[in-house]
Amino acid sequence: MSLTLRPSRRIKRTTGPLLLAVLDGIGLGRGDAWDAVKVGRTPTLDWLRENAASRSLRAHGTAVGLPSDDDMGNSEVGHNALGAGRIVDQGAKLVNQAIADGSLFESDVWRAIAERCQRGGALHLIGLLSDGNVHSHQKHLHALIEKANEQGFPKLYVHTLLDGRDVPERSALTYVERLERLLAQLNGGVDRRYRIASGGGRMVTTMDRYEADWSIVERGWKAHVHGEARRFASATEAIETYRREQDDLIDQFMSPFVITDEDEPVGPIRDGDAVVFFNFRGDRALEISRAFEEGEAFNKFDRGRRPDVLYAGMTLYDGDLQIPKTYLVPPPAIDRTLGEYLARAGVTQFALSETQKYGHVTYFWNGNRGGQFDAETETYVEIPSDRVPFEQRPWMKAAEITDKTLEELRSGRHRFLRINYPNGDMVGHTGRFDATVIAVETVDLCLARLMKGVDATDATLIVLADHGNADDMAERDKKGQPKRDENGRVKSRTSHSLNAVPFIIYRKSGPPLTLRDDLPEAGLANVAASVLELLGFEPPEDYLPSLLA
Repeated sequence: MSLTLRPSRRIKRTTGPLLLAVLDGIGLGRGDAWDAVKVGRTPTLDWLRENAASRSLRAHGTAVGLPSDDDMGNSEVGHNALGAGRIVDQGAKLVNQAIADGSLFESDVWRAIAERCQRGGALHLIGLLSDGNVHSHQKHLHALIEKANEQGFPKLYVHTLLDGRDVPERSALTYVERLERLLAQLNGGVDRRYRIASGGGRMVTTMDRYEADWSIVERGWKAHVHGEARRFASATEAIETYRREQDDLIDQFMSPFVITDEDEPVGPIRDGDAVVFFNFRGDRALEISRAFEEGEAFNKFDRGRRPDVLYAGMTLYDGDLQIPKTYLVPPPAIDRTLGEYLARAGVTQFALSETQKYGHVTYFWNGNRGGQFDAETETYVEIPSDRVPFEQRPWMKAAEITDKTLEELRSGRHRFLRINYPNGDMVGHTGRFDATVIAVETVDLCLARLMKGVDATDATLIVLADHGNADDMAERDKKGQPKRDENGRVKSRTSHSLNAVPFIIYRKSGPPLTLRDDLPEAGLANVAASVLELLGFEPPEDYLPSLLA
């Protein structure tokens, strides 16, 4: 299909630049005492909802290519949808299909793993242990284990990264106990040694992203590969011990641990073994993949002796960099994205966020593609994130993002600008309500500054979110009421919500903008066509329809 854009005959294009601001994790909640967006003072956002063209959008489940509407959205699939203009089947759905139809186990990669393990090598499965379905799903892990047993793998070790972020904050034992039951059943077979070997909380062990803190990967490497971390007889003992020692500890921040028999690690990674990183989402899988695959030039930390293993990812995590070199399930193919269309049309583009979400307005926005389509017309800027717990500095780099955006607006160099404020999502994930309120209020203050810049440059502003998070900070029962722990305290929610998100278009001058009222199920994928129309172009035929009336 051609990448040529035709002028729009329907919508009068904006005269100034178009700025799209993603308020990451700031959705539309219930408006109760546990909705940090409602509790926070947000006069700018409130004014925009009342006075600008405004509506809600779906940002979860099938609207963003996930298997069902029980699946919460996330920043990866949200930005994919925003940039693609279409609904694309995402990693979770592709892996489900590959397991269901058997194609995963018929692949050359799995056959190579089986050959190695049937000769005596161990299979090591590393990944996030939960059913959050954002980075991984426990049913994928269980399917790999059951197939390994069916095919006679004698040794299998699981290296469990604890979630507490996309699922309840202290739910790790639920998933560990299910896994232990499965492994115990299979250990009863002939010549089977199936064990949990190591683990740790995802935010301190293995799952760093955007090279924000390689020490996280180093801790995981030492635990998984060399068996170097605090030692316990079982994963259950590790979790219970850490919780006794720190009663407010949540799973995602739990220190690494190693399981031992008679003080020897049960499953360090050795020459001749196979390793599968079973997460399907790429951003937090890239660095550990590099640690396994890169040669002597690797300099991010001292790996010690790197074992000679067959390493595979669940899917391809970076198509441009080809990380990892070996993977089990082909990734979603997202071509002809909004960014590519605009680059081919010579439209100048600007993308900006701090480290935590920089990849979302670049790599994920561009369809899981690294780099630029056209360096002459595109400018990407990353502001380094602070390396401190997010609840300690809930303002993050919002002021710096705003400063740079206003500078670029005034420069007149860019026709389309996209930015991301991570605060609502990253602070919301900590479960700290008061800090999350500050995070939301910070973004609102920055939004007020943006509006002044928009007015001064005759720009048009789109405000939206990629999914909910800060809008629901309590675990809830089936009636929607907050759950409470044994001490009567409300259980904090650290995961994304299933709530819709706002979509707002504002401009001070020009013909009034109105939104269609005949698209009740519209979602994030409808935004790309809307952007194209505002920029004066006819959307491609296979893009979802514009939201503009």
